[in-house]
Amino acid sequence: MPGRAPAIRDLLASGRRSFSFEFFPPKDDEGETRLWQTLRELEPLHPAFVSVTYGAGGTTRDRTVRITERIATETTLTPMGHLTCVGHTREELRGVVGHYADAGVRNVLALRGDPLGGPGQPWTPTRGGVDHAVELVDLVCGLGSFCVGVAAFPEGHPEAADLDADARALVAKAEAGADFAITQLFFRSSDYFGLVERVRSLGCEVPIIPGIMPITNLAQIQRFAQLSGAAVPDEVVRRFDDAADAAAVRRMGVDVATELCDDLLAGGAPGLHFYTLNRSRATREIYAGLHVTA
Repeated sequence: MPGRAPAIRDLLASGRRSFSFEFFPPKDDEGETRLWQTLRELEPLHPAFVSVTYGAGGTTRDRTVRITERIATETTLTPMGHLTCVGHTREELRGVVGHYADAGVRNVLALRGDPLGGPGQPWTPTRGGVDHAVELVDLVCGLGSFCVGVAAFPEGHPEAADLDADARALVAKAEAGADFAITQLFFRSSDYFGLVERVRSLGCEVPIIPGIMPITNLAQIQRFAQLSGAAVPDEVVRRFDDAADAAAVRRMGVDVATELCDDLLAGGAPGLHFYTLNRSRATREIYAGLHVTA
């Protein structure tokens, strides 16, 4: 039986900054080999934790769980398991949590997830399942001493009536037992600090970790942002006007992300969560530019 991993809530409570990395599940064995190379390249940075997402509609659940278990048992890294409501009954969700627990994974990110048809499509409940992240938080908390994270949306969840309603939804997840939140990608520090202010005004002190996605391919990041209900601001897009090739785009993307990270940390963000796209170079360069130690 693997040893119990540190709880992310304890790290955040200590005042120590949390620097973490997120990966997506590869589609095949070649992609999985590349993922493991990236993990090994980032391991020397001693991140607070790493995580592997579910694919769209929960389609990669088995591979995600297996990779997360391997991280727990074969590396020095602390993994956070992802869990979504999509296509799962309560019994299946309990089974996934049990697999994580058996591997020593005690940190779980509880998400509603995107509808089976993709972002923007109507949500279809699963018979015998749960419909909202707040219910999933309650389910996981009822299964043992897990540390539970949730999603946050600096520009508001696409389905939220307004920013205040979105903040109330995050507070409800904290009241259900969530220990911390990680934001979707965003590109203006003011959007992050606005979210924090709205949540604090409701009397909720849940730590909110900014999620950072470096721009290494502008069209790709614009597509990701649109799917998540965010936007790449015009002032950011204009900075890439003179980027003549892919290398210049990547360099500018690293500069833009480093500036954003500097602003966030200077403003009191409890850490940074990097969406790596399974590549380590840009993340490592941003990390080096911040002159920090995880």
